[in-house]
Amino acid sequence: MTDNASGARAAQPSYVVLPRDHTASTVFEFLCSHFARIGADVWRARILDGKVHWQDGSPIDLQTPYRATARVYYYREVVAETRIPFQEQILYRNDHMMLVFKPHFLPVTPSGNYVNECLVHRLRIATGIDTVSPAHRLDRETAGVMLMSLNPDTRHCYHELFLSGRIRKDYEAVARLTPELMASLDEGLELPKHWTVKNRMAEAEPSFLMRVVAGEANSHSEISLLKHQGDRGLFELSPITGKTHQLRVHMQSLGMPLENDRFYPQLMPKSADNFDRPLKLVAKRLRFTDPLSGEAIDMGCNGFAGEFA
Repeated sequence: MTDNASGARAAQPSYVVLPRDHTASTVFEFLCSHFARIGADVWRARILDGKVHWQDGSPIDLQTPYRATARVYYYREVVAETRIPFQEQILYRNDHMMLVFKPHFLPVTPSGNYVNECLVHRLRIATGIDTVSPAHRLDRETAGVMLMSLNPDTRHCYHELFLSGRIRKDYEAVARLTPELMASLDEGLELPKHWTVKNRMAEAEPSFLMRVVAGEANSHSEISLLKHQGDRGLFELSPITGKTHQLRVHMQSLGMPLENDRFYPQLMPKSADNFDRPLKLVAKRLRFTDPLSGEAIDMGCNGFAGEFA
């Protein structure tokens, strides 16, 4: 069940850094060209309503001159925002970070038709900490364990875990098996069955999709089939690199796109979320050594194993 609220406005502002090489003479002119899909009338109304300002809070008007490298803050708005009927959960917390469970369908940060229905906003309300920020990405459609930074002064320490590969990420997924794999199982193939997938990924059309292209590999995943019931398989996936949609594209490249995936192998027409059919992908486990406390962290959540009992 969904509950729509009209005229939703983000509680926290977004910002854009004005580039050095832009030809705009005013901030208004830049916003209209940079965010062309929003439209000049919308930006005019936001500015006149005092919803656009500099970093120090001073307002920007229609004639405010362009200032290269300055930050312009604004509030994202949508006509109607869908309530996500699933709850996040704080799994662990210290002074600098916390580990949380993000449910399916909930975006991490404001995006698309979501401004306040996002993980960051919910956590800021729940904790009273306005500096909650994600240390990495997780697709809106994917559920699972996420690392969130609490302190801007130490945030880089947690970002570096991902950049340097000093964090282990394990996912769980469900997909239909290929006929060839089913035949192998019928012939007595022992599980787990393992694949190392390395290929080159690039933007597709539309640009939020990814595809496999010729060339030197820039993505790497380790994938194992753990169990199966009929032609449905339970998979463990470990992304070694972190490309957008990497696990979804790699499973498709094996001929086994994830169950309930609306992007791969074919982009489905845009429609309202079906909360009874989540993407069968969960970020099941994070393992790392806390760069500040030295504590060994190993945090997991429930996956799909119960469907294969």
